[in-house]
Amino acid sequence: QVQLVESGGGSVQTGGSLRLSCEASGDVGYCVGWFRQAPGKERERVASISIDHWANAADSVRARFTASRDKDENTFYLTMNNLQVHDTAMYYCAAGGTPCHAGYCCTLPGVYEHWGQGTQVTVSS
Repeated sequence: QVQLVESGGGSVQTGGSLRLSCEASGDVGYCVGWFRQAPGKERERVASISIDHWANAADSVRARFTASRDKDENTFYLTMNNLQVHDTAMYYCAAGGTPCHAGYCCTLPGVYEHWGQGTQVTVSS
């Protein structure tokens, strides 16, 4: 049974930073991704990292968001810098997938089978 528990969300002002954590248990598979969903909008992937450390961020956040994992490999992080009002959303950690070249498959939303409950990020001006 895979369990994913997010934490670290909160309220910040424009330009601030947050680091979200995803505590994982069970076999997460090959990919751990970070997604967000704002009210009235579709869910979108913002960043991901494979178990062999291929990290990727979506074009819209690449200069500001970074996915990483800790040394014991049970906790995954999303570091978000220079947060803007449009980054306000519920952020989710997800896991799944099987190995692929350079972690490319981790950019594909369809590989994710397991989801956390989410953590809210609110950015105000």
